[in-house]
Amino acid sequence: MCDIVVATPRATRDHVMIFAKNSDRDPNEAQVLEYIPRLKHDEDRVRLTYVDLPQVKETYAVLISRPWWIWGAEMGVNEFNLAIGNTAVFTRERLLMRGILGMDIIRLALERTRSAREALDFMVRVIEDYGQGGNASYEHKMLYSNSFMIADPNEAWVLETAGKYWVAKRIDTVYSISNALTIEDDWDLASDEVVKLSRRIRNFSFSRYFSDKVYTYFAHGRDRRRFTFNALKAMEGDITLDYVMGILRSHAREPYYPWGGSMRDVCMHYGGYLRPTQTASSQVSILKSSGISTHWFTGTSLPCLSVFKPLFMIDDTEGVLKQVMNEPPTNRYNSRNYWWASEYLRRKLVMGFGSDVVREYINDVRKLETEIINKWNEVINNNSGRTDLAGLSAWAFNEELRLMKKWMDVKIPSRAPFLYTWILRGINKKANLII
Repeated sequence: MCDIVVATPRATRDHVMIFAKNSDRDPNEAQVLEYIPRLKHDEDRVRLTYVDLPQVKETYAVLISRPWWIWGAEMGVNEFNLAIGNTAVFTRERLLMRGILGMDIIRLALERTRSAREALDFMVRVIEDYGQGGNASYEHKMLYSNSFMIADPNEAWVLETAGKYWVAKRIDTVYSISNALTIEDDWDLASDEVVKLSRRIRNFSFSRYFSDKVYTYFAHGRDRRRFTFNALKAMEGDITLDYVMGILRSHAREPYYPWGGSMRDVCMHYGGYLRPTQTASSQVSILKSSGISTHWFTGTSLPCLSVFKPLFMIDDTEGVLKQVMNEPPTNRYNSRNYWWASEYLRRKLVMGFGSDVVREYINDVRKLETEIINKWNEVINNNSGRTDLAGLSAWAFNEELRLMKKWMDVKIPSRAPFLYTWILRGINKKANLII
């Protein structure tokens, strides 16, 4: 399950495009932050997660967040400040077990296109020519169609699909998507087959016609979408970086306790069979047509417990991330990997939600993030060079690691009920994680 929000320059205080996403995955599905520079290619084919496609002569530099085993990306941005993310949507259309994942389509578009409209046109060609498909989960079967949010500094689009059927809508001020189709009959562009359906069926609605009602209902995507969209509308014209980060950290009910959470939470905590995913990584991108665009990533699960760090589309970012990520992750605990080291701490913290100790930790996180944002403002306003940008990113990650080290051995009293404790022990055992 995932949530994406976009606020165009007409809706933000600083008149910039803001793109943001929570990537929700299986709880042991570690995510990787990766910078891939612009590359020239001699090979004829590129291997995606399940299939091969023709390769191009040159691919653009990309900064992506991806599940450890997938070629594509849950979300990311390229050197032209084009940002794309996807959400799973459940439709009546059958999909192949081996095909092109929505995440693969994201990376292909980021590597091969320069603007939101160019990306949109490219993505619908891939969908029409090859179709969607492939199991999107490492540990169990999960097939779905995709909704995509596509944004550059000047323009944003939402693209919604059901198999090879698709519709697209240009975003005027604000928009959000979750795990449910949102476009009814108000699209700006559509596949030929959808246009034919709309002419044949009275009061045709793309969302109503193609949605799988059972899966869509239990995913509660409409509830989360209603919350995020209303939050954007409430501050339309005055939306800021901090405000969007707050949306990604939201829970449906406050005060929040993970054992009382639900699929209505934007910041999703794992809760067993009825809440099978959790937010694995988060992104907020400030996309500028002039000046420096900044891409804030947690690179860790649960944004309510995480620090957003700034990254930039410069080649130095590759070195920063390689040093921070250390060993590549799998679905098994590895203390030498960045995502898993932070996950160890988070799984201790969720058991103590509501305690003074966890509140103190959250205060430390917010203080550090405020310090990072203040330092970022200084660097950006001083028109700093590439070295200062890379140095800012490295400093932010190192300060976060320092905070993690401080808290790693702190005794956190558990307040979780027995059933929730038992559920978390189960996923910890699968990951060989002993707490």
